[in-house]
Amino acid sequence: MVAKRARRKSFKSGQNVFLQGDKAQSVHLIKSGTIRLSRIMENGTEIIMDIRKPGDCLGEYILNDLESDYSYPVSAKCQTDVVACGFTRQAFEEMVLEVPALALKIIKNMAGRIANLTERIGAMSQTHLEEKIHAVLLSVAKEHGKERRQGCYALDFQLTHEDLGFLVGAHRVSVTRSLKKLKKSGRIHNEGKILVIQDHQDIDPFKH
Repeated sequence: MVAKRARRKSFKSGQNVFLQGDKAQSVHLIKSGTIRLSRIMENGTEIIMDIRKPGDCLGEYILNDLESDYSYPVSAKCQTDVVACGFTRQAFEEMVLEVPALALKIIKNMAGRIANLTERIGAMSQTHLEEKIHAVLLSVAKEHGKERRQGCYALDFQLTHEDLGFLVGAHRVSVTRSLKKLKKSGRIHNEGKILVIQDHQDIDPFKH
């Protein structure tokens, strides 16, 4: 059913699926790859709002009944190569009505995303920048990475120091300095392009 009604499209890493302010016309189901959602504020600052992974919906704003002519409130940029299925609002709503199990899966998916965003917001309350960055990285890795063993997660797509700065509300230079301290303490380390985050509460990140 999805294959019959979907407009399948491939995107390259770095390509925009849509931009903030574009007229919202489609909702997308991500088949593979990851997409970063960001918003430009009035002062020109870019804020990363979320990262979407395979199985997530994108552009669900068109389901908003408040306005018939709705614009995307964020920009969606591919972190990796992406394959997505696009649907018009009418086609998407018809599918949900036809297969209630699809609606249930979407609700569960969104509930999980809300839980992850809540955890990420809680991480922002950390006093020390190192702890804040570690908590945010751990939250992102739990949602989008792979658990290698208990308390150890691997994130196989890159977050630049600038990206982390947007996520935690800090300057890139401060983020770079804090990442060096986290690596020195053993809480994070790189394996090629893969970032590994350790969730060891017994490690004191400030002892060095």
